[in-house]
Order: sequence, then structure tokens, then C-alpha cells
Amino acid sequence: MSAVVNPEGVLAGRVAVVTGASRGIGAAIARRLAMEGAKVVVSARTVEPGQHRLAGSISETVAQIRDAGGEAHAIRCDLALPEDRKRLIEQTTERYGPATILVNNAAVTYYFPVTEFPEKRYQLMMEVQVRAPFELSAMVVPGMAEAGKGHIVYISSGAARHPQKPYRRRAGGTVYGMAKAAVERFSTGMASEVYEQNIAVNAISPGLVRTPGTELHGLVNEQTQARQSPVEAIAEAVRFIAASEPKEITGRVDNIQSFMKEFELKPVELIG
Repeated sequence: MSAVVNPEGVLAGRVAVVTGASRGIGAAIARRLAMEGAKVVVSARTVEPGQHRLAGSISETVAQIRDAGGEAHAIRCDLALPEDRKRLIEQTTERYGPATILVNNAAVTYYFPVTEFPEKRYQLMMEVQVRAPFELSAMVVPGMAEAGKGHIVYISSGAARHPQKPYRRRAGGTVYGMAKAAVERFSTGMASEVYEQNIAVNAISPGLVRTPGTELHGLVNEQTQARQSPVEAIAEAVRFIAASEPKEITGRVDNIQSFMKEFELKPVELIG
């Protein structure tokens, strides 16, 4: 049976914002949430095909959702810019009403050793991967509190874990891991702050997923097959969290494989 949109699904009436939704994990999450009836705002810098060296754009993600009978809207947003972050939430509210689901997925990543890391690129990674999720999460809380429930999900990475001996030569991933670790701690801390407002905050660590970005960096190969998870698994985990009671699943940082096993989840076919 082909994937379809269920307008009366478990997320009917909810408004979701998914950052980094032009391709890969973000696009998959946007499609999965739409399949359950959510109105989805997809955001990224790449609006139309051909604007980025990697395949995928938010206009294509929106088209996939609408063609299947779902509701979606694209908003271009450069998360490195405070004014764009503010505009994303404002325009979402104007279009659909307050967001009650926020998926902080967008990332920009550079690999340099610490002693060679360019200041400009360091600042950009901190803005997009740390400051942006911090501000977006703060901005959606009032609307979630008014609605009586909300879910914030951060897409993290196994890079947040501390390296263990015996050390091996790494391709300059220290800053990336630092950024991911920062927001995992932010997620658990914020979960404690908004618990009584019935807002859940969680982080999912996807492991290695075949996406245009991971293929570009040469991370997907025969040696890494055992660590790979399908993009549909991450989308299903986020769907499950967003459909849960906020106080039942919150303040967690989970590896995707263990999360899927714990809740007996299976990846499902996506629209598009």
C-alpha cells in the first residue's frame, strides 16, 4: 500500500516547523508529520531546485506534501541571521497559527582541526546549530503554552559523545561534536523548565543516515554500514514523540536504534 496523507491523523490540527527541510532528514520528517495531518512549515535556505550543489529544496518538499493531499508552506530562512529566525516564527503564526511542534534539524558543518578552525566558520556553526535552536525554542513556548501542549525535538548526533581511547585520527569533528553536545544539554535543561507547561523537549541522535550531505562528506560506505539507519526511522521517531503526551516522553537524549527498539517502532514508507 502506497504512503498517503491522513487528514484526521494523530497530528491533525497541529502546526509543525521543521528546519533544514530541503533534503535528507528534515525533508523526511516534514513529510511524515504531514502524513498524520499536521500543517507543516518547511524551512531552509534552498528554495528552488538548482540553488545548491546538493539535490533538494523546500519547494520540492512542499510539492511532495501537497501532491499527496497534505498541507505545507515553505519559508526561506537563513538560521545564521537573527532577523530570519524571528521572521520564520512570525510568518508561521500568520499562516497557520502558533507552532505546537518544532523540529530543530538544520545544521551547517565544517571539518577542521581545532588549531586550524577558521573563526568565521566557527561562528557560523555556533549560530546555526546552537543559537538558532535556542532562540526558536524560546519563541515557540508562549504559543505552545497557550495551546496547552507542545513538542520540541532536536536532531543531534553521536558526535556529541566524548571520544574514547584508543584515540584515532579524526577529520576535525571536534567543533561539530561540541555544538551537538551543547544543544543536548540545552534540550534536557529546557525540558525541566517547561515541563509544567505541558511542553516536551527531546533530542534524537540519528547515527549515520544516507543523505546528500553524508554522501558528500564520504561518511556512507561499506565500513559504516552497521551504524547506518534509514531516514524513515528518524521521521518515525519524531512522529511518535510529537503524538505522545508531553509529560510522558520528555528530557530524553536517545540513539535512534535504541529508541525504535524501546517503543517497538518500524520505519514506514513516506509520501513523495
